[in-house]
Amino acid sequence: MSPMGIRLSPLGVIIFCLLGLGVIYHLYSGVIANRIASFRQAKTVDLRELLALSVEAAVLGGQEVKRIREENALHEKSKGKTREGAKEMLTTGDLFSHRKMFNLIRNTFPNLQVNSEEHDDASVHETSVWNHVIPEDIRNTISESREVPTESITVWIDPLDATQEYTEDLRQYVTTMVCVAVDGVPVIGVIHKPFSAYTAWALVDGGSNIKARTSYNEKSPQIIVSRSHAGKVKAFAQKAFGNDTVIIPAGGAGYKVLSLLDIPDEKHEKADVYIHVTYIKKWDICAGTALLKALGGHMTTLKGEEIDYAGSEANEGGLVASINMNHKALVDKLPNM
Repeated sequence: MSPMGIRLSPLGVIIFCLLGLGVIYHLYSGVIANRIASFRQAKTVDLRELLALSVEAAVLGGQEVKRIREENALHEKSKGKTREGAKEMLTTGDLFSHRKMFNLIRNTFPNLQVNSEEHDDASVHETSVWNHVIPEDIRNTISESREVPTESITVWIDPLDATQEYTEDLRQYVTTMVCVAVDGVPVIGVIHKPFSAYTAWALVDGGSNIKARTSYNEKSPQIIVSRSHAGKVKAFAQKAFGNDTVIIPAGGAGYKVLSLLDIPDEKHEKADVYIHVTYIKKWDICAGTALLKALGGHMTTLKGEEIDYAGSEANEGGLVASINMNHKALVDKLPNM
């Protein structure tokens, strides 16, 4: 008999314990589910899940980019200079987007190698974790899971592509991007335009929500290039395609890749080829490479070499990107840099 003369019923004790377990499960079910998911992905990751996570990360980062631009709270500063001597800008939009994107991916899949353009030394950390719900459009397009070894994956994120244009309020050029490479080969690409809420995504050999245009001018292509050195590329391109070659100066590598594709934005410029002749970072171009690759296109160095998206962040060999063209013949026309 218990103290105070109260007799405890064995059945009552069992019911009380079950109720307690139910309350604990309800309070911590999310944590438990994520721990289980984390344990399960210790050795492999489902690329379809990683695509869905990448889309959510790009959109969440884009929301921060848009909010800060609309609040005019950029607080821009120079974080150094490019090799061409131009200022490399950093804004609050870059940092807040980085926090959302980097921490969402890292918190959900702690074992992944994640490389971001920005590095946040502040003590502010996002605690959000992806809910593992795959959106309907991805489920309808990609019906099967595909597991790959965790150790083979490198994630590249660009929290704000076209920062210079962002500071100039040239919003059309701004994107957020996520790319997943497996053994150095891009297989997932996401490019999100925060100010029009448009997101292009693709899984190589799986499916995409974007397609190529119906035609391209291979003989006299319109070539899209960086605003910062359009003159240098114009001279380079004219040697290959003639003095009448049309050059389209634009900001942001993500914007330039989308200009080669069929997107629902009449204001987005259309080009046939994307050329970059100087040093560029891999988080700028990995997502675009994956999108083009999924649609049968190519992004290579100016010599036609495939770019390895593992290891170093640097691509020293310039780039040329095309789709529905003879890419090798295109490369062969380019002058020796």
